[in-house]
Amino acid sequence: MERVTAYVSALDLFSIGIGPSSSHTVGPMRAALVFAEHLAGSGRLPDVTRIRCSLYGSLGSTGLGHGTPDAILAGLAGLRPEACDPDDVRNRWADLAPGATLQLGGTHPVAVQKSDVVFEPRTRLPGHPNAMTLSAWGDDPAAPALLEETFYSIGGGFIRRDGDPIRPATMVAQPMPYASSAALLDLCDTHGIGICDVARANEEAIHGADRLDAGLDAIWSAMHACVEAGLRVDGTLPGGLGVKRRASAIRMQLEEYDGQHQRERDTSTEWLHAFALAVNEENASGGRVVTAPTNGAAGIIPAVAHYYLRFVPGASAAGIRRFLLTAVAIGSLVKANASISGAEGGCQAEVGSACAMAAGALCAVLGGTPRQVENAAEIAMEHHLGLTCDPVGGLVQVPCIERNAIAASTAVSAARLALHGDGTHLVSLDTVIETMRQTGLDMMTKYKETSEGGLAVNVIEC
Repeated sequence: MERVTAYVSALDLFSIGIGPSSSHTVGPMRAALVFAEHLAGSGRLPDVTRIRCSLYGSLGSTGLGHGTPDAILAGLAGLRPEACDPDDVRNRWADLAPGATLQLGGTHPVAVQKSDVVFEPRTRLPGHPNAMTLSAWGDDPAAPALLEETFYSIGGGFIRRDGDPIRPATMVAQPMPYASSAALLDLCDTHGIGICDVARANEEAIHGADRLDAGLDAIWSAMHACVEAGLRVDGTLPGGLGVKRRASAIRMQLEEYDGQHQRERDTSTEWLHAFALAVNEENASGGRVVTAPTNGAAGIIPAVAHYYLRFVPGASAAGIRRFLLTAVAIGSLVKANASISGAEGGCQAEVGSACAMAAGALCAVLGGTPRQVENAAEIAMEHHLGLTCDPVGGLVQVPCIERNAIAASTAVSAARLALHGDGTHLVSLDTVIETMRQTGLDMMTKYKETSEGGLAVNVIEC
């Protein structure tokens, strides 16, 4: 019998992809790619003359602002979010001209038009708020579809096909399985190890040590590149809101101040904000980002990791690996026992989860015990309970970009607060995760990534 485990590999939870959304861009792109591969695998690809995609619920509500139709056409054409050039995805649907064709699966030409992507925001399928149905037909309009499949984009770029098990069986037995933070702490006590060591044991069983370290280094390299890119680009973000990039200007101001004043004033928090803004501005522009654990919350973990490297004495590349492994051990608990999807749980599920992961990870590399790490994650998550997802204009810009900067600060505060205690606290991480799950269920749909409530309507009306 398979042992129950919540653990998700870092190489899956931290997924290199493109902006602006893991659930609305990366997930649909992967679903469309899988659909095209199923057509090819069944031998029906040459018979396809027409395709259609229906976007339901949150995908239908905010799909335009999140670039969902562009991502779907890119996936159908065989592009992969982790490997494609973001420029090959941007405006692929928006710029469709009459008589356009798509190379389905990268090989088979099919006529395509904008109306082949249909938005049905008022229709919500029971499997998940982010649902899409892909269909393919041949020459006979009266014949049934050659293939029709429904997919759910369940957050963080993960997808599930309708009819597949909600929690697929783990293919490789993990030596240290756990389904709760209590069980995770028991493992640490029993073996006298840290949370990152539990994660490493499970990862090495899945990937082996060399592939794991190479994967972690690639993830960090992509995170670092995203921060560096965002710190050096000016201009206005796409989408029509006229939101200006700020990370580059802040970087220049801080570099000038630090150079002239030898850091008479502690600028570490301001740098932390700049790091987070840089990532989320890159994400909003459709650039290369790492889901951490989602795109909407992608700035928090890289920002806190950069803070660690820049401002913590003795910080190292090995510490970054421990940081990422600790973060994924915490994020796995949230994904298994609640949600990392804004459409399912509101922004508490995205920014709250990322903040908890970053807080626990920073606490660990600052020398925290497993219980202090768990306490840091609990503090960070607790103070995001009830946070709504109400992006203005359906764009991952307002309030999302600033929200990442503030949550990065919260993560640092939570880690340092936990270090002042011995790990003993009243509310457990398990309790907070369950509370987040319940709160997400109780939250009105209009506050869960539909842009039908909150700032999304009040900013426009004002």
